[in-house]
Amino acid sequence: MEQFDTIIIGAGAAGLFCAKFAAAKGARVLVVDHAKRPAEKVRISGGGRCNFTNLDAGPDNYLSQNPHFAKSALARYTQWDFIELLAQHGITWHEKTLGQLFCDGKSAAIVEMLLHEARAADLRLSTTVDEVTHDGTEFRVSLSRREVATRHLVIASGGKSIPKMGATGLGYQIAAQFGVPLVETRPGLVPLTFGPQDLDWIVPLAGTALDARVGAGGTSFDEALLFTHRGLSGPAVLQASNYWREGEEIHVDLLPARSAFDALKAARSENGRRQMHTALSLLFPTKLAAALAQKWNLTGNLADQSDAKLHALADLIHSLPLKPTGSEGYRTAEVTLGGVNTDALSSKTMETNSVPGLYFIGEVVDVTGWLGGYNFQWAWASAAACGRAIADRG
Repeated sequence: MEQFDTIIIGAGAAGLFCAKFAAAKGARVLVVDHAKRPAEKVRISGGGRCNFTNLDAGPDNYLSQNPHFAKSALARYTQWDFIELLAQHGITWHEKTLGQLFCDGKSAAIVEMLLHEARAADLRLSTTVDEVTHDGTEFRVSLSRREVATRHLVIASGGKSIPKMGATGLGYQIAAQFGVPLVETRPGLVPLTFGPQDLDWIVPLAGTALDARVGAGGTSFDEALLFTHRGLSGPAVLQASNYWREGEEIHVDLLPARSAFDALKAARSENGRRQMHTALSLLFPTKLAAALAQKWNLTGNLADQSDAKLHALADLIHSLPLKPTGSEGYRTAEVTLGGVNTDALSSKTMETNSVPGLYFIGEVVDVTGWLGGYNFQWAWASAAACGRAIADRG
């Protein structure tokens, strides 16, 4: 039986980065994954340029049942630490919007960097985990009918999002096997879907985008909104989806940067003979203006509209209530909300409180970041916390 100091299940962002630290002092580290290639989510992220972190990354950008849990790891391995590592590898980057950082070149450069940093570890791909057991002293892992053993077992297997990329619920299964509690999982950063009544006016707008403010669960985001054949998408909707619960409404401000009432009143003074759909086209794309005029049964021209009617219309524009019937699910979700309950883990080492030597890092943990590089930063930070702790123990 092969013996390792540490075995890491999952060769994604968190798993490979953890190996960098765990193997730093000469320990024997094994990283395994059932996929044919490592870090595929890194490779496809950011349109192939990898949104690897965010300048504003901090605890307030994460969801968890314990909002304080992520503070320790994020403080000890920051976005600036990762940026410095990129500089060491000659990887240049640029900021797009809202602090989001992307590679100037292809995301494959990040994958190559992770593999280089983890080069001291033994990487085995196309390798399935058949069984994990613990004899009271060490963990034994059956890998494609081959058994290996270790004192430290790190679960970095990710969540359920994008199953076509090979995502499974393995990490949750291992947690349950060892009595580690879980927070209910659900798709996050995911497009929202709607029923026939709303789709009647939404579907003809498929492909139309505009800047909007989308709110759910008491939190709102100002970013782009995109109409689709199944409902709503775009960054603002993906962000809000993390806070939306089935049966609840979302509220959409279609004109967050200006007063709809003032704009409509000014248009009325300028040319009161404009039809209502024409007036709305001064504020929105033509197709959207026509759809809203029909949805709200707006007739007549601007001169017919009193201030009270314009105020009522402005209220709809700034807080359009919509009730999703669901989401597109894990198929298109960028992350998985929920996961291993942080109450069961040490925030400093990511080790479980009840099973010494068992660690959980990255997306499998109940820590989920906003859209825009925050989830990668959690992968780097939680991996560093875990890997350093293991290395220090020897």
